[in-house]
Amino acid sequence: MERETHGVDLTLAAIPGFFSTMAAEYAWLRRHPDEGAYAAGQYERRDTVTSLTMGVGSLVVPLVTDRLLRPVTPGKGKYARALVATAVTAAVVTTVADQVRRRSANRAERRRLARAAEQTARVGSVVTVATGVTAIATAWNAHTTADTFWNRRLVRDLGSGPLALALAVFGWDFIYYWNHRWMHTSRQAWALHVVHHSSERYNLSTALRQPVASSLGVFVPYGALALLGVRPELIEQARGINLIYQYWIHTETIRKLGRAEAMMNTASHHRVHHGSNPQYLDRNHASILITWDRLFGTFVPEQEPVVYGLTKNIETFDPVRVATHEYVDILRDVAGADSWRERLSFVARGPGWASRRHAELAAAGDDGVDPALAPVPIG
Repeated sequence: MERETHGVDLTLAAIPGFFSTMAAEYAWLRRHPDEGAYAAGQYERRDTVTSLTMGVGSLVVPLVTDRLLRPVTPGKGKYARALVATAVTAAVVTTVADQVRRRSANRAERRRLARAAEQTARVGSVVTVATGVTAIATAWNAHTTADTFWNRRLVRDLGSGPLALALAVFGWDFIYYWNHRWMHTSRQAWALHVVHHSSERYNLSTALRQPVASSLGVFVPYGALALLGVRPELIEQARGINLIYQYWIHTETIRKLGRAEAMMNTASHHRVHHGSNPQYLDRNHASILITWDRLFGTFVPEQEPVVYGLTKNIETFDPVRVATHEYVDILRDVAGADSWRERLSFVARGPGWASRRHAELAAAGDDGVDPALAPVPIG
């Protein structure tokens, strides 16, 4: 679980550049307050503070959570078995409670037992999901580091020259596309990524609005590039290059870049990705090369003005709420569900499925959820 570092973190080295360019963008936008094309790019104090706070949190919080989670990481920590045992026990208790509730619900003399079983299932299902996801994520991340794969590489060391770095950057970019697409496909991954989409503004500060719960993410490991002979330090450099590239595309002030739009991800293409317009949802997942979206059918050009934010905005600037709201909503949905199929669907299927399921339950006039635990609509 412990993070491995190799050389200088380019993103940290770039911090002075981030702040100087934000200042330049802010000054430029102040000189163009009446131009409607840039309205969503204007800086708003509370929104900007939230974005910067999330940026700092994305650097600091993982250092704390990694240390806290290390003792319960399967295969690494001394309390890992206790975590797994808790998840398994809670799953068994919940399954038994489900059966008791179903058999007792229609018997007047046993309704009290049914209610007790229902409450047990609510708590047990939440404990199962929380501990289970933690166990899976920590184990996956601990065993898929670049150094781990480097020790098992399939080809010889490619060295540290320009070709090796190019392969690292190109490979990172390819993996990033699929991981980014996955974040919009599975709700447990969306819960991590939704932080970045939560602002209704779009300027350079939005690029710094990053998630803090990276320890709970399960994705294709970038460290797998080490199997191809790419040194771990080059993979780390590729990470920095990738993140720094993405910074400048979070702006309204750069409109179109001519021929570069055909191959490169640009501000125009990424504005689409941040749009809540129906035709823009889950499109343009690329980092550096928009080629991936063109190849795999997720590309949409910027046409109508972009409406930023979520399909249902959370209406808060509280960084804690921004960072946790989707996780809270998932656990509420899990607690309110009455079968493992539906509980796991609320976790693993897309956020769109959850919204549709809420609508179906509402239309049926029975959401199956205690009002105090009613799920919050998905953004």
